[in-house]
Amino acid sequence: MLKDIAYSNLQDTVSDVLLCHRSILDILTKTQECNARLNRSITKAVTSCGCIKINACKKEIPCEASLADLKDILDSHIKGTMCPACREVVETEVGKTLFYLAALCNILDVDLLDVIIKEQKQLQTLGVYNLA
Repeated sequence: MLKDIAYSNLQDTVSDVLLCHRSILDILTKTQECNARLNRSITKAVTSCGCIKINACKKEIPCEASLADLKDILDSHIKGTMCPACREVVETEVGKTLFYLAALCNILDVDLLDVIIKEQKQLQTLGVYNLA
């Protein structure tokens, strides 16, 4: 319940403080910019700091593997843990992304909490078949 209030409060606060970028075009481009900065902050954790590494290669999936087995076979390709400095930058960029997502919801008259609840119900109903 407290988390529900947090989503509603975020959306209300964004509505109150967003002054300069109220146009849908501004919000769409700021959302893209924030997403790019988030991607960049994760990349810098690998390339500049080195606190995490990406070890990616094609995974061989056995023919007899079930969908449930895929959780154990496939991984994130990330090795290590982000240092506190990189984590702070990533969290900041996630926050900015959430800000503009809430702004987008506001401008389109969409309730972010309703979207989250609907998505959660769909995930629970369809399970691993949701994104297939």
